[in-house]
Amino acid sequence: MPLPTELAEIGSAEELRALLGEVNPRAAVKERIRLHPRDREWLAHSPLCLIATSDAAGNCDVSPKGDPAGFTLVLDDTTLAIPERPGNRRADGFHNILGNPHVGLIYLIPGRKETLRINGRARLLRDAPFFDDMVVKGHRPALALLVEIEQIFFHCPKAFMRSEVWRPETWNPDALPSHARISKDVLPTEESLEELEHYYGPGYAKRLYAG
Repeated sequence: MPLPTELAEIGSAEELRALLGEVNPRAAVKERIRLHPRDREWLAHSPLCLIATSDAAGNCDVSPKGDPAGFTLVLDDTTLAIPERPGNRRADGFHNILGNPHVGLIYLIPGRKETLRINGRARLLRDAPFFDDMVVKGHRPALALLVEIEQIFFHCPKAFMRSEVWRPETWNPDALPSHARISKDVLPTEESLEELEHYYGPGYAKRLYAG
């Protein structure tokens, strides 16, 4: 579908506010700069975090980080550490952080419709004494993301309610082809579909923490 020639674009903060209306009073005062005990509870039960970064030119990236619940280490009321596990080694977000330390985090708990949002400044660490506290299945992280919190708040559940993302009866994973088939279709790889199916097969889970 071609892009329409006439787009009613919003060009100012004043236009945006006029369209959306005033901020909900509760939303206007919910920001914090230090972890509350409820934030710590949430982090202790969250197995998944989405990390948003951008480079010095403003090009953005979002990367998921997942581990057993409580994988984010709370160092104090304003500092978190997130371990890195073996992956594809692109390190897009890490490259961004080297040029622009600002990060945005969203922590999810399966079945819960609200999320915990944390914004702050990050640094990359190759080692620290607390790395020993982030060992999972014998894997000690090769690096970790140290996040100094600047803003934290709980985000309302409306998006998860609208999407019904936690309702299993709405799930239809087989509506799309396998990951191997998608990889074969979109990547310039010489591997056969059979080779990709084998790579992403049962043995894939065994390599989650392989260095």
